[in-house]
Amino acid sequence: MPSPSPVPDAVAAHLERFLARMRDESTEYGPDAAAFLDAAVGMLDGGKRLRARFCHAGWRAVARFDDRDATETDPLWDVCTALEIFQSAALVHDDLIDNSDTRRGRPAAHRALEASHREAGWSGDADAFGRAAAILLGDLLVAWSDDLLESALDGQPHARVVRAEYAKMRRDVTTGQFLDIAEESAWSVNDGHLHAERALRVASLKSARYSIEQPLVLGAALGGADEDQISALRRFGHPIGMAFQLRDDVLGVFGDASVTGKPTGDDLREGKRTVLVALTRESLDPSARNLLDEMLGDPELTPQQVSFLQATITGSGALDRVETMIADYAREADRALSGARLDNAAVGELRELGRAATVRSA
Repeated sequence: MPSPSPVPDAVAAHLERFLARMRDESTEYGPDAAAFLDAAVGMLDGGKRLRARFCHAGWRAVARFDDRDATETDPLWDVCTALEIFQSAALVHDDLIDNSDTRRGRPAAHRALEASHREAGWSGDADAFGRAAAILLGDLLVAWSDDLLESALDGQPHARVVRAEYAKMRRDVTTGQFLDIAEESAWSVNDGHLHAERALRVASLKSARYSIEQPLVLGAALGGADEDQISALRRFGHPIGMAFQLRDDVLGVFGDASVTGKPTGDDLREGKRTVLVALTRESLDPSARNLLDEMLGDPELTPQQVSFLQATITGSGALDRVETMIADYAREADRALSGARLDNAAVGELRELGRAATVRSA
């Protein structure tokens, strides 16, 4: 992401303050709960702070349009931080759903909790413990996110609008996550020509709105945005979010494990029915399509089989088509900012953020 930026340091400081309060309030829970809280804290370390950056940029675009000297306040930074806590919750659940072993080059939360069970010499099934504990860990992070959001909005004049957008964001991403896992099973009973459309719906709900559009709107709403300003930011944020998810889909198949922190071809082993896969299927003859369907979702795919699937996707033209879609979405987003009643410096930052979100290797 673009740098330098005040966002990572500000989020880190507000996270530290919030987590200190959570630790103080949880001393009565005992040592086992302390280890659980440590796992939650560990999930909040690292990441690109993408959502916080877009939230901050949305606020700047509006607040500094009306007041060039407007300065960031604790409520703004707390809303940015609440978004990052919620993102960590989503990652815990996402890794559990996808049976992912790693996250950011480290063990995924359920694997780390499984390991802690073994190291402590506890009885019972360590794997089952890790999965159950990770569900609760994600729930705790959602609760922390809500706690911080509500304290940030106390006394804020635009709290109702921010709260409503945040609630919709939670509903959208949860439903999008369900549709994502449903598509791994539902594809077989739906017309192949509908697969890309269905995958785009998942991308919109699970990622485009949640990762870019809604953080922008949250920051802008906190800054007192009017309807025209919100509309311009939505028209920018949604296509950038779609391009961001399509890039993520490409990286899920072709990404370098040393950069992404995930095994190469992870989406192929998980059987993700992405736009990239849908467009590939459209271009294959029936026998090649059947072979693709048989191989997708096999967790034991060898590196050679992953390479074969990568070549199939590239040879079908689907990769080029997705790259074209990414470029088209980026142009659509750029046009949305032209003439918008937003701070000029913030518009430049938004364009830079948009480029970084769609042209990336991790």
